[in-house]
Amino acid sequence: MKTYFRLLSFAKPIEKFAIPYIFFTVFAVIFSTLNLALLAPLLQTLFIDTKADDVVKPLGPKPALYDVMEVFKYYVQYSINNYGVWGALKFVCGAIIASALLGNLFRYFSQRTMENLRVHTLLNLRRRVFNNVMNLHLGYFNNERKGDIISKVSSDVQVVQFSVTGTLQVIFKEPLTLIAYLIYLFMISAKLTLFSLIIIPISAFVISRIVKRLKQQAMASQQTYGNMISYLDEALSGIKIIKAFNATNFIKQKFDDENRRYSFITRSMAKRQQLASPVSEFFGVTMVAGIVLYGGHLLLSNQSSLTASEFVTFIAIFSQVMRPAKAISDSFSNIHSGIAAGERVLELIDEKPLLTDAPNAITVNDFNTAIEFNDVSFAYQEKEILSSINLKVPKGKTVALVGPSGGGKSTLMDLIPRFMDPQSGNVAVDGVDVRLITADSLRSLMGIVNQDSLLFNDTIYNNIAFGKTNAKPEDVEAAARIANAHNFIMDTDNGYDTNVGDRGTKLSGGQRQRICIARAVLNNPPIMLLDEATSALDTESEKLVQDALNNLMKNRTSLIIAHRLSTIQNADMIVVLEAGKIVEQGNHAELIQHNGLYKRLIEMQTFNG
Repeated sequence: MKTYFRLLSFAKPIEKFAIPYIFFTVFAVIFSTLNLALLAPLLQTLFIDTKADDVVKPLGPKPALYDVMEVFKYYVQYSINNYGVWGALKFVCGAIIASALLGNLFRYFSQRTMENLRVHTLLNLRRRVFNNVMNLHLGYFNNERKGDIISKVSSDVQVVQFSVTGTLQVIFKEPLTLIAYLIYLFMISAKLTLFSLIIIPISAFVISRIVKRLKQQAMASQQTYGNMISYLDEALSGIKIIKAFNATNFIKQKFDDENRRYSFITRSMAKRQQLASPVSEFFGVTMVAGIVLYGGHLLLSNQSSLTASEFVTFIAIFSQVMRPAKAISDSFSNIHSGIAAGERVLELIDEKPLLTDAPNAITVNDFNTAIEFNDVSFAYQEKEILSSINLKVPKGKTVALVGPSGGGKSTLMDLIPRFMDPQSGNVAVDGVDVRLITADSLRSLMGIVNQDSLLFNDTIYNNIAFGKTNAKPEDVEAAARIANAHNFIMDTDNGYDTNVGDRGTKLSGGQRQRICIARAVLNNPPIMLLDEATSALDTESEKLVQDALNNLMKNRTSLIIAHRLSTIQNADMIVVLEAGKIVEQGNHAELIQHNGLYKRLIEMQTFNG
């Protein structure tokens, strides 16, 4: 129940929905029960022998309102005395119609209120989950399947919405309906009602055994569904590689195996859920048959004061008792699925660490000095990536990071915009620890180009102006010109309004990279972070972009990762990283003379980003 109440907290302010829902539901239950209760006076009126001498009877004192049966009898007799049997019948039928109208009207309003609660809860829950995912450090995504995250944010949240808020509806409305029915049944005949209730605990026990394993199966089902989404995402992203390596059948089989596993689990879950309904219905019919047998015995042997109309009404009402009872039992199977999905969703909400702004974080609008790494160490899952890094990137200077693959170059760069935080030491901008600066203002100082030229399925213009709603067309064009992208953009079908396709597949690798560089320079940032910015370019494109980058990096503080000599030989300082440690640093000429790792890498031309 702890998980359930945590999920329910996303419905806040719940009183906004709960108070009107309770009001509408109470009246809906009252009038719905009244519909069935009016069956007794209706039958009483229909079965009157109009030829008898005692059709008109003295009324006697008016009964108390809580004695519903006697109140009905009183007013039916009143109508017969004053308006005749036909008039009484019209009165009863009119009362049934009015009760049905009011009951359904209040039921509609209660359902509308609950639907608003569902939508409100889904909005809050999905917003919280997505926001939390966006705040997680990059290392988390390296070890999680993207499809599993998508599954949690989309389908799992949907399951939580319907099962948890639906259960909230059931645990109030259905028990209230059940209580109303039972109260009226006791008013008709306490002895008959007590007899009929014997079988309800038996029914509840059997159904609880049926749905016992649903939570475990729901967890397995949601995990398998996440795997399927991951395989689908990987297949669509890598379709070219899959076909190139004749791996189509292998991928089909991999997806089919997971699909079969998911189908088996959902079939098993459905079997248990669907078994609960017929079992519940069987017990309901059994109870009604038992009541008819026992009640008929009481009537035939004159052991009860029940009239025929009251007995028929009792059976009609009791036949409805199993509907809310069944809804309650079904809610137990639904809540298992909801709690299982909720636990997966809460995993994302509870995932740590979150890179959020410190309580007293400052805003930085200017950049005047340098970037400093002070005794920085970083590890992920007990694997040390960086160890005691001390490095200063002076204002307006270009520092290149080189070294064998896996040396920690990209991790070191990712610490500057706080894509992740070091375990010890600190990264400072203008002498201020980046953890004490708001993330938005820190990142607004930087233009970032990664080795993966990621574009979004949108126009070229919107990809360059990504995240900048106030960007002007002339500024976007100026950024494109700096990145030597304007000419090829104008050669496309719709210029800057051309859609680049999913992940930019309509453009070449060099074109995608130049769009990414234009995006990075749009704000004229004082810091440039370039992680293999020219790795995807052919020789001609590389020269165009490198010339633009050289101009761009003048008078800017730049940190670059590259393996091509043409990119790094003019850097003010070159830092050589190996196994997470700085093993050499200096300019190109100094490091060549040093005759160390840098020279060997130059000779091998194996610098990797």
